[in-house]
Amino acid sequence: MEQRTMTPARCPALLITAPASGQGKTTLTAALARLHARQGRRVQVFKCGPDYLDPHWHQLASGAPVHSLDLWMTGEADARARLHAAALSADLILIEGVMGLYDGSPSAADLARRFGIPVLAVIDAGGMAATLGAVAYGLQHFQPGLRWAGVLANRVASARHAQLLQAGVHADSHWLGAVQRIAADAGTALLPQRHLGLVAAQELADGMQRLDSAADALEATALGQRSWQDWQQWTVEFAPPAPAAEAGQPEALGPWLDGRVVAVARDAAFSFVYPANLECLRAMGAQLRFFSPLAGERLPACDALWLPGGYPELHAAQLAAQGAVQADIRAHWEAGRAIWAECGGMLALCEGIAGSDGQWTPLWGLMPGRAQMQKRLAGLGMQQLSTPWGLLRGHSFHYARLESGAQVLGRSRRPDADAGAESGEWLYRHGSLHASFFHAWFASHPRAVAALLGARQALDDHREDT
Repeated sequence: MEQRTMTPARCPALLITAPASGQGKTTLTAALARLHARQGRRVQVFKCGPDYLDPHWHQLASGAPVHSLDLWMTGEADARARLHAAALSADLILIEGVMGLYDGSPSAADLARRFGIPVLAVIDAGGMAATLGAVAYGLQHFQPGLRWAGVLANRVASARHAQLLQAGVHADSHWLGAVQRIAADAGTALLPQRHLGLVAAQELADGMQRLDSAADALEATALGQRSWQDWQQWTVEFAPPAPAAEAGQPEALGPWLDGRVVAVARDAAFSFVYPANLECLRAMGAQLRFFSPLAGERLPACDALWLPGGYPELHAAQLAAQGAVQADIRAHWEAGRAIWAECGGMLALCEGIAGSDGQWTPLWGLMPGRAQMQKRLAGLGMQQLSTPWGLLRGHSFHYARLESGAQVLGRSRRPDADAGAESGEWLYRHGSLHASFFHAWFASHPRAVAALLGARQALDDHREDT
């Protein structure tokens, strides 16, 4: 990221949180971004923790790319640099929390305290009256040092219901209004879900209309009616990032991908891509070429291929029918060129996949192994993966299981697990292919990523270091 100034930058900011997942914080964060964007303000939205799907809605609402912030996975130095840069260019910063306010270590509350960001609590008020005030009070005071903005009741049944809710909220918890239930139409959720999370915004033709409906509902609340002058009460002063040598970054960037072309699959089947990972590849010198296997686009001429995660299980038959793409990828592999396949990208390369209903669909057959979808999560949470070139940070989130005879190079583990307690995702190798259910945050160890993508210089540098 370009470092534009070494002076602090000031900007109104909110971290939107909740007592738990499913309270509506994604919808209301996007609604708030849309409300201010259509009033002509430049809004920068961030997502706390690992997430590929919610940011699609925030980007549609704000018109700007959305990055993740996490004190462990992305690191404090990265978060500080991104927040400082956003404060220089945006009128408003919004950060959607993850799970509940205090869930995880580090939590959304830890992030808010670290940077002095005011916290807005969204609480699903269904089946609740004055107890909402107790929940808000608990969130506000459970741990000291939190800068509190207020509470917004969500999914409220009526004006009378809103009055009962407001009566239970302590004055210092700052009632900011009530949002009634919003639906796209009768019986249909405004932002629909499926396994792994929300349906991505680009998959719904009326995505912007849905956001406008949510923004309209939010505009009727005390929060939505708040003057821009009053928003300045939530201004945060963001310190400039430290020089790279002092930032405590896990691994400095190097020119390990200079002159190399990396092909990246990108469509509805391969959509789990952090913009920051693309930034990292470009910063190492890579030239990126995108293509859509679903659309039958041929593999571009390249030195390495990245198959990100996504939803190959929803498009298995269409992927299996793309014989030319399959042949291109096999020829790439047979030539000894590198492939890095994450989660869904790995499944697409397997012999086939069985749905949770048992229906079998053959896939590309490059990697030995058969995948099985299940109705319960098979992997979830932050992970760190030891590779032959260094330790990568990232996460896991999938409903599939894989039985494979491919060579195993290692296994990921939770951040808080002992070094020998490997209990996460396998790292497989099959010729020039490396694959795992593990989703990597590339900047945590760029050289390891470059090596996974076959960069000779990264491999040579590693041998010199060891």
